[in-house]
Formats: sequence, C-alpha cells, structure tokens
Amino acid sequence: MQNDDWQLDDLDKRILVALQDDAARTNHELAELVHASAPTCLRRVKRLVEQGVIARQVAILNPDKVGAGLSAIVEITLDVQSTERLIEFEQLVAKEAAVQQCYRVSPGPDFVLILQVADMPAYHALAHRLFAAHANVRNVRSFFSILRSKFETRIAV
Repeated sequence: MQNDDWQLDDLDKRILVALQDDAARTNHELAELVHASAPTCLRRVKRLVEQGVIARQVAILNPDKVGAGLSAIVEITLDVQSTERLIEFEQLVAKEAAVQQCYRVSPGPDFVLILQVADMPAYHALAHRLFAAHANVRNVRSFFSILRSKFETRIAV
C-alpha cells in the first residue's frame, strides 16, 4: 500500500518523534503525548507502518552489557567493482551479525561498514572470514572507537 503522493502532516511528525524517543509506549500513552485520540493514533501508526515510514520497531541494546564492546568503522575497497561483485560483497556481509551497517560509498572506498564485536580477537576472526578470505577485497582500513560520545537513532522529521 504505497502512495507516493501522501505527505506527512504535523500529527504524523509528532507521532514519529515520540516513537523515536520511546516506541514501547502504549497507544494510549502515545495518543495523550501527541494530543490525538487513541483510535486516531492507532490508525496513524498503522498507516506509517504500511507506508514504510516506520521500517521496524526494535530494542536498542547497550553493547557493553551484552559483550560487544568494540566498535569498528571499516573501509573496504574491492579489486573488481562490477555491479555483480558489489552485490556479492553486500550479500556476504549481510549474513554477518556483527556487521551492523553497510554503506556503498563514493568517492573513496567501495564500502564503509560499522561493526560491533566483543574484542580484538573477535574482530580479527571476523576480518579473516569477511576480508582476508574474500579474493575480491583489495584494501581494508579499520578504525576502532575509543569513546562513543554520541549514538543516536532518531531522524529529524
């Protein structure tokens, strides 16, 4: 049910801001917060999901509390950049749980990956599986976080 002519109105935006802050609110709590009736709020959220504006609702975990305290930003350059080889690499990293994000970028490297692993040995094992063992990977450049001063998932609407 995709309608490209549909636009977000002020109520939709208030709902989205509130859900990005805390998606665990009940519909009644959300409705009260955004100044709408509960049935209207429920219909709006359902429409936002159907339209793909709300992609999914998840719990955001503290990496240190679940044994994944090492963050890495990794630049990958491939030897061959044909569409097929780019897609092949994307499919490879999509299977790896420690790869949280994968971006095909330009200019510069072909990909930038955001990884969350337990520690340096876990990173080395992952790097071997994904990069060293993959014949089309020409260059890997990794950056390791020493402090995460900001982490945000909200998008301004």
